[in-house]
Amino acid sequence: MPNDLPPDYAELHCCSNFSFLRGASHPEELVEAAQALGYSALAITDEASLAGVVRAHKAARGCGLKLIIGAEFRLADRQREGLRLLLLAQNRAGYGNLSALITLARRRSRKGEYRLLRSDLETSGLLPGGSGAVPDCLALWVAAPGDSADEGRWLAQCFPARAWLAVGLHCGADDAQRLADLLAPASASGLPAAAAGVNGGQEPR
Repeated sequence: MPNDLPPDYAELHCCSNFSFLRGASHPEELVEAAQALGYSALAITDEASLAGVVRAHKAARGCGLKLIIGAEFRLADRQREGLRLLLLAQNRAGYGNLSALITLARRRSRKGEYRLLRSDLETSGLLPGGSGAVPDCLALWVAAPGDSADEGRWLAQCFPARAWLAVGLHCGADDAQRLADLLAPASASGLPAAAAGVNGGQEPR
């Protein structure tokens, strides 16, 4: 992780070792690294899981780092598979709603797997208590170059005024082109962009 970031930088996409085959570090280690690098906050976003947040919370409370609780999902629909998004809880109610969504996705799959559908985020009243899908949670679209702006428009409809594009760069020679490729669908869909980790761990299988 680079150490020349602005003092108000918050990492919004980070998987711990509770995301099997993706994250390698314990939640406590991630918190310690974020604190050492001067991050203002760290989001733990394990895939369809909140397993690491208790350890992260204890570590963050001990060092004074702000912890953001979230989770990453890959939607599974026959028509358009693979949309990746992050959901970040804004408050205690958002934490409860995020937990309920994870439970819904886990219950319809075998142990160790999950299945979250677009219709889960489109169904009115699935998680009552606010406007749009998963009240009191922010949504970030983890797009890849070449993704359609239609994905961003759909997400903006599900999460009105609560959706962003997560922009992550590889610190490589192609960063300028990658940034342009990512911002194009964001602009077309009207989503603002936010800096985030590239993958939050290794690219999922």
